Amino acid sequence: MPAMPPLPVDLSGIRLDPGQGLARQLYQALRERILDGRLGSRTRLPAGRDLATLLGISRNTVTRAFDQLYAEGYVEGRVGDGTYVAELSGASRAALPSPAGPAPGPALQRLQDHHLPLPVAGAPRAFRVGVPAFDLFPFETWARLSARFWRKPSPARLGYGDPAGDLGLRELVAAYLRSSRGLACDPAQVVITCGAQQAISLCAQLLVQPGDRVAIENPGYRAAGHAFAVAGAQLCGVPVDNDGLDSATLSQLEDCRLVYVTPSHQYPTGVTLSLARRLELLEWAERRDGWIVEDDYDGEYRYSGTPLAPLAALDRQGRVIYVGTFCKIAFPALRLGYLVLPPALAEAFAQRRALDMRHSEIGTQAVMAEFIAAGHFQRHVRRMRQAARARRDALLQDWPAAIPGCAPMPPVDAGLHLCVRVASLARERELLAAARAAGVEMNGLSEYWLENSAEPVDNRAGLVLGFAAVPEAQIAEAIRTLRKAWRL
Repeated sequence: MPAMPPLPVDLSGIRLDPGQGLARQLYQALRERILDGRLGSRTRLPAGRDLATLLGISRNTVTRAFDQLYAEGYVEGRVGDGTYVAELSGASRAALPSPAGPAPGPALQRLQDHHLPLPVAGAPRAFRVGVPAFDLFPFETWARLSARFWRKPSPARLGYGDPAGDLGLRELVAAYLRSSRGLACDPAQVVITCGAQQAISLCAQLLVQPGDRVAIENPGYRAAGHAFAVAGAQLCGVPVDNDGLDSATLSQLEDCRLVYVTPSHQYPTGVTLSLARRLELLEWAERRDGWIVEDDYDGEYRYSGTPLAPLAALDRQGRVIYVGTFCKIAFPALRLGYLVLPPALAEAFAQRRALDMRHSEIGTQAVMAEFIAAGHFQRHVRRMRQAARARRDALLQDWPAAIPGCAPMPPVDAGLHLCVRVASLARERELLAAARAAGVEMNGLSEYWLENSAEPVDNRAGLVLGFAAVPEAQIAEAIRTLRKAWRL
């Protein structure tokens, strides 16, 4: 067999994995060498037969790789003279990622500065915060409704939809809020979102200009603060006491026209905004020509009497933007929420949402609409409220009466979590470390404060416990584990 002639360039460093697509690997290896300059412009590539022999692959594989390089303009052929690397500009070669890229712009820098940690994944454990009893969700009913919709969907619902959401679902959301929450609204004011977080993000995108001051509860829901900060807002923490957000402190903030609140069940302290504070907040918005973003994330969970009417139900000036979600009644992965907007804002919010994702997936909206229309949703709300009350009672009953450095368990009239104050930050960390080492999940209150808070660090300490995620038996078992871990 005659000796193979020397190759025009050295490609002996290419290593291909037989278990993967060989042509694709060869294309990528040659492309990388062209972009980083190892194969310079006008360099003659080996003949296909020679390269196939060198790499131990078929000539057809080499041909497919070369064809892709030809198609994308990396190589060119000269009749009777082989294949050459094309003349590439510096910009083309810069297409290959470099270790250090350009400096991030202001928006990207804000995103990096306010990175939102991922929620804890996996099956819930005691005492995970923000998770309802989705073990009680009627999945068989949901599956039946879903199968019925997809068996013969209307062609009219399979094209591009309304970015504000499916009209049938919006009508039912409006009717539900009128009957259960006392919130008079029209379907035209409702915009369906991918959960409450997208609703908050839309408020930040449309109502905030870089440099604007935005008031948020402190401690508060940090993911909301991140959304406003990424939009360029200057966050102003407003303290929370037993009556909720301190409206007197809010009034002292200059050049602030937007406030984010969780009035029905403050996140994370669990207090309820008093009626006097609600009226003061509405007066503040009217006086400042401002906006109130009301996050009613778990307003259905009220354990004495009926659920409280939302702040938006008291609004007569069109100052309140109401954020609601199905995720605390169904399950977080559903990603289905809604906004109730003043009429003047509804179209703008729908248009802005269309820029991000055009519209929500129709199947989930249609099935939720039927779930509500057939009465399943209302029955499920009642069942979830009863289950959360029972799980709350189990926690209150078994919780140790005296934990060194901990305040007594507070009364819990609403919501899916509670907050126990702790004497110092050091004690909070000690209790959390021991609990987590024993496999019991809970959050520290110190995690919910703004970094520049004026509040002394020891006043920020506490334990935030979700009580709805797991059944009573698991709550009792977790408390027994805590007693051992905390040596009580």
